[in-house]
Amino acid sequence: MSIDRALAPAYQDLADRLRARILSGDLKPGDRLPVEPDLCAMYGVSRSTVREALRLLSSERLLVTRRGTAGGSFVVHPEPDHISSYLRSSLALFTDSGSVANLLEVRMLLEVPAAGLAAARRTAEQLEVLADTLFDPRQIERELTYEANRDFHKVILEAAGNPLLDAVAAPVFGVLEGRFARDQVSPGFWDRVDRDHRQVYRCVAAGDVAGAERAQREHLEHLREIYSAIDRT
Repeated sequence: MSIDRALAPAYQDLADRLRARILSGDLKPGDRLPVEPDLCAMYGVSRSTVREALRLLSSERLLVTRRGTAGGSFVVHPEPDHISSYLRSSLALFTDSGSVANLLEVRMLLEVPAAGLAAARRTAEQLEVLADTLFDPRQIERELTYEANRDFHKVILEAAGNPLLDAVAAPVFGVLEGRFARDQVSPGFWDRVDRDHRQVYRCVAAGDVAGAERAQREHLEHLREIYSAIDRT
């Protein structure tokens, strides 16, 4: 037994064991866990320990508990939203006192290849939605620019055709949103964002994979400079 496990509370140790079985596939989505008395006997722990362990795994959205005669604790069928929610909470704690540069680097690693995939895979409907996110900074309220900017990047990720990509990127966006004092950006900031977005859009519309990646990289490099300057922390 490792030192960490030896020092961990009993419920944490049990949660770790059950989580390992879920992640390894020993317990599959939809499987029902043994009832509490059986778990107590299997792992040599008290009923309160079992309940705390199940509560912890439920908070991580690995289990769902149902009441009634056909109830019990079941392994969940994973959804992208579940992944995003858990990752966002973890990232917020992990980066609370750290540099925003790490989050922006993750965006670069995710969004540059995503732009290329979007150019190769996007549908006509997705291209139309992407066009709807474009805006003229002089003809839109400041509050709406934030939403349109976020939607542009989200549609690019969706058009890449991999739902897990969006699930992983969404919590990064969420953490970054709360860290910036956007009212401190220079007057020309949104003009540059508009130009960048339109260049990415043109490449995606034309199916230009290399061009879309290049345009997205240049856009994110520009954002890196600005966001680092207006990071609240």
